[in-house]
Amino acid sequence: MELWDAYDRDGRRTGGVLIRGEAIPEGLYHLVSEVLVRHTDGSYLLMKRSRLKPNYPGFYEATAGGSALMGEDSLACARRELREETGLSGISFTEVGRHCSRDTHYVCYLCITDAPRDAVRLQEGETEGFRWVTAEEFHAFTRSGEAISVQVDRWRRYLQQL
Repeated sequence: MELWDAYDRDGRRTGGVLIRGEAIPEGLYHLVSEVLVRHTDGSYLLMKRSRLKPNYPGFYEATAGGSALMGEDSLACARRELREETGLSGISFTEVGRHCSRDTHYVCYLCITDAPRDAVRLQEGETEGFRWVTAEEFHAFTRSGEAISVQVDRWRRYLQQL
């Protein structure tokens, strides 16, 4: 059973506990970290979601990420999710955006890595492929029908700076 901290609208922990898979009560939120990975060579990592995932199966996404476990802050969650989903670690993590949906607080990070590009490891049930793309290819991807539009929306502020 995966437990999450409950947050209020302003992003403060309430002391409540949420359980993955159960409905999140109105007025409460859980925390999700998303990590956009840029290599020191300027390329970006796209991860292919498992075909077993209920949402966007088989889509490439420009993020590694997921829900913060109880007691984790957004940065600890970002580091853990990056390691679990890609096997990579980062030189630096820079927060590049925050977004709030109906029941989720998203914190978006840009991670810079110098890991060998072939060091990416897939997480069974989560990811089934990856590719590194140039900055130009990344921009084209975010404007294509292949990208998950809600994720691109969360990266918009960062993308405008490229």
